[in-house]
Amino acid sequence: MNTKLPTGWEFAQLQKIVEHKKGKKPKHLTEAPTKGYIPYIDIKAFEKKEIDRYADPSSSNLATEKDILVVWDGARSGLVGLGMVGAIGSTILALKPLIISPKYLFRYLQTQYEHINSNPRGTGIPHVDPEIFWSIQIPLAPFNEQRRIVAKLDELLSKVDACKARLDKIPAILKRFRQSVLAAACSGRLTADWREQNGNTEIFEQTTVEAVADFVGGFAYKSPKFLKVGRHQVVRIGNVRPFVPNLMASPVFIPDEIAEQTERFRLLPNDIIISMTGTKYKKDYGYAAIVEEFDRNLFLNQRVARLRCRDKILPKFLLYWLQSDAFREFFFAGETGNVNQGNVGADGIRKAPIELPPLSEQKEIVRRVEALFKLADQIEKRYQKAKAHVDKLTQSILAKAFRGELVPQDPNDEPAAKLLERIRAEREKQERIANMRNVTPANAGVSAKRA
Repeated sequence: MNTKLPTGWEFAQLQKIVEHKKGKKPKHLTEAPTKGYIPYIDIKAFEKKEIDRYADPSSSNLATEKDILVVWDGARSGLVGLGMVGAIGSTILALKPLIISPKYLFRYLQTQYEHINSNPRGTGIPHVDPEIFWSIQIPLAPFNEQRRIVAKLDELLSKVDACKARLDKIPAILKRFRQSVLAAACSGRLTADWREQNGNTEIFEQTTVEAVADFVGGFAYKSPKFLKVGRHQVVRIGNVRPFVPNLMASPVFIPDEIAEQTERFRLLPNDIIISMTGTKYKKDYGYAAIVEEFDRNLFLNQRVARLRCRDKILPKFLLYWLQSDAFREFFFAGETGNVNQGNVGADGIRKAPIELPPLSEQKEIVRRVEALFKLADQIEKRYQKAKAHVDKLTQSILAKAFRGELVPQDPNDEPAAKLLERIRAEREKQERIANMRNVTPANAGVSAKRA
């Protein structure tokens, strides 16, 4: 830790500048707003900032808008929040700062997420290590400077948040753009000018996938035979991503003898693969990808289909058609299965209708789609770069704030050392009050006799 602080600042141990209380699950909860009940803040409400349950306050530990909330247990432990009012659940810790700005402390704890999670405790559900958490050293500015820092942070971080919100819209825009390109390509709108310039009057042929490509379903390879490394990789559902297979997703391999026995399921360059099983109603499958040259042999697993194009259709054109909304609507119309798993049979692919242009126009469609997708890919790379920069910007601004570099200092401010003295006095006062509350009438009588 950097021990150099600006003039008038002091380090203060977190445990010594706050009061705290751990949440608990109330005896009575309801999903509908109920008279006398208050919002219930569990991890779900904390993350989404949405309340969907209400608690009986008489059996709850409560948080005020000035309390800093910390996720103490679970995969999201170490996250901090401010400004939520209600009953806190058992995974939440509430901190009440003593005579310092709550938002100042909140902002500093935002910079400590990785440190707080550096050594989680627990073998089942992880939780924050108390020793690490309570030992955090807070760089404490004079109180008036805290207020100036908070005001400046609010101003700057609101601009960063606005920038993030604008950037977050870009993936959806790019997705819609790519789908509109595919829709225009498959309907003929994308090449309408090309047909006019070339005097092409041929109409699109109304046909089906099985009429233009050979369909094969995958083989049920036995998982006990799988190897961690090898020359013959099995392409499974998780490897099938839109346009290009992801062979790095949990790769498994088969021995040479099994590969020889299942040669008919070996994939060739320009084969198209489609996943046929996923989560019902979520449409998280039915993805199509084209097989390219790889440094290994690829074999088709069950619930993954293969299409091998015949002469009248280009593999890339078929690939684009299979990614279009028109195909996916037909595909999922035949979905079966239970609540957790959705399946589409072979006919959901083979019988799918397709409007087939002449080969010359297919080539032009592929060329134009690739050019437009290349443009979208370039925008996406710029988006990723900008997002990475903005994501780092918040931490950069916070770091600057707590080095004393964000706002000018005022030599007339009361130094933090004086503030710490008042905090110590306040803690002693609170402890005396707590001790007095713990003295029962019987104990008081005993104390009087001893006196």
